[in-house]
Amino acid sequence: MTAQSQSEPVLIQLGARPEEAVQLARPGARASYSPEQRTRLRADADIILARYPQSRSALLPLLHLVQSEDGALTPAGIEFCAEVLDLTGAEVTAVATFYSMYRREPTGTYRVGVCTNTLCAVMGGDAIMEALTDHLGIGHGETTEDGTITLEHIECNAACDYAPVMMVNWEFFDNSSPSTARALVDALRFGAQVTPTRGAPLCTFRQTERILAGFADERPGALESSGGAGEASLVGLRYAREHAMSAPETEPNVQDEHPDLGAEAVSETVREKPAPAPSATVPPRANTAETDPPTKGN
Repeated sequence: MTAQSQSEPVLIQLGARPEEAVQLARPGARASYSPEQRTRLRADADIILARYPQSRSALLPLLHLVQSEDGALTPAGIEFCAEVLDLTGAEVTAVATFYSMYRREPTGTYRVGVCTNTLCAVMGGDAIMEALTDHLGIGHGETTEDGTITLEHIECNAACDYAPVMMVNWEFFDNSSPSTARALVDALRFGAQVTPTRGAPLCTFRQTERILAGFADERPGALESSGGAGEASLVGLRYAREHAMSAPETEPNVQDEHPDLGAEAVSETVREKPAPAPSATVPPRANTAETDPPTKGN
């Protein structure tokens, strides 16, 4: 490194990215509720508050409640939550802006998310996102002109067995493709009743938010059992059982073997101990078609 490069200033941009929505007090955002709205929301808030010994614990469901009213967080919603819980607006905003589930921009009737994390991306998630962007004429975080669809990239939703996965108002649509994704958003825009791969028929984003606030889910079949884990989730378990695979036995606790050691010494002992080989107890895999786990498309 040269003396000149050492003297050059390094500029580090802090805070949100330029394209990231961070302002709750955006143009057109609701600044206050009418007396009728406040009375209705307060009655709902009292139901939520009654579930928690500490009132502050009700903040997350209350944020879902006001989001069900406005389709996103607004100054009115923040003020309402702060007043109900005897918090400052800054305290409520700090929590609200920490979680991605709370919207800072108006949301369409259906929030359509495409998982573009590693596995879903390589299985077709990126292609789905590109197809929907072209089909709807909107990008990440944008809403169609008719207000029906808000399109977003989403992070992993722990459904990798069924990649690539889409979610609409938090409901799963497994093993998606560009063609099925286009058909899905078209059905939503035309008002058709759509049922996800798992769960009850879709409801609107605002109705979903009310459910997340803790109120009854009255959709038909919402409380019925899904029948347990799906076939794709059980392939690995069945393969392990067929080949007598098991997890390594738990090794003795260091402090049990050496009761005279203090906590700090135990920590040092465990830290220096090498990790076990991950495949040490796994039997060799037979190279036959009968023992190969099923692959996508078979």
